[in-house]
Amino acid sequence: MKPYYLIPLVFLSACSTTPKLTLRPQSPPPAKDNSAVRYPELVRAYHFGRYVDPNDNLVMHEQHIVYRVEENTRWDLRPLQVATIGGSAAFATEPAPRDTAFSPLPVNDAVLAEVNAQRLATVQIIMEAQTLSSALAQFQAALQQTKTNLQETAVLRASVIEMKSRLDALETAQRPPPPSSNIATNEPPDSLSP
Repeated sequence: MKPYYLIPLVFLSACSTTPKLTLRPQSPPPAKDNSAVRYPELVRAYHFGRYVDPNDNLVMHEQHIVYRVEENTRWDLRPLQVATIGGSAAFATEPAPRDTAFSPLPVNDAVLAEVNAQRLATVQIIMEAQTLSSALAQFQAALQQTKTNLQETAVLRASVIEMKSRLDALETAQRPPPPSSNIATNEPPDSLSP
């Protein structure tokens, strides 16, 4: 019976102390940039003018804007890079580029030299193209002048031929007819002859 006398003592000790409940306000969690955890969605706007509905020729749509979700949100699965700042470890990541078309190209000396060589070649090609276009313009002007000269020469040649024919006609009209040898001439009458 030993354990029975300890039971009321347990009840008395429980009633004699009142628990002190202290409520401490919790500080709000620090605001985090979620770009290291999730990628945001990419929404693009498309502008449409008037058009006929392809499914129903009796319906025409007026000018409006259509918004389309190009990329949904997704988790950033890149491993976090641990950086030590002032002796403590901190996780840091670079935000991933949304579109590879807008990300800068990797640059090293070979790529930079090739880009500079391409720029120089492009400048030389542009200069040669300008020289060729000016020479082509001069050639076209000379060709046009030659065509004009050829037409004028043809007109002058035709007029010279016409003048020659008219001159020949005039010369033939002014010439006396050549004397013919078998023309009978009357002799003057002799007064003494019968």
